[in-house]
Amino acid sequence: IIQGMEVETDGQQPGKKIVRKPYVVNEMELEASLPEKKSNTLSRDLIDYVRYMIQNHGENYKEMARDEKNYYQDTPKQIKRKINVYKNFYPEEYKNFIASLKPEKMEVQ
Repeated sequence: IIQGMEVETDGQQPGKKIVRKPYVVNEMELEASLPEKKSNTLSRDLIDYVRYMIQNHGENYKEMARDEKNYYQDTPKQIKRKINVYKNFYPEEYKNFIASLKPEKMEVQ
């Protein structure tokens, strides 16, 4: 029995309990039976942030931490973690993005 729920015994059968508010129990059971929502997407802001940082700083996380667009004042480790989350969520998009950066860097040199 859930803690804090009002339950009475009817006196005739010891151990048998009457639930005073069955609608509460029914709602809780319904909510518990729903499948858990899994978020398989990242916010557009995070994606743009990660792409901007990679595009401008490559893999230099210390430089990223000093960038003026680092609004949340993330440490180099926090930025690296965000980039890894992006890599794990969108591996194909990440590969294509990195591939698209390579020719640009070749032309500059």
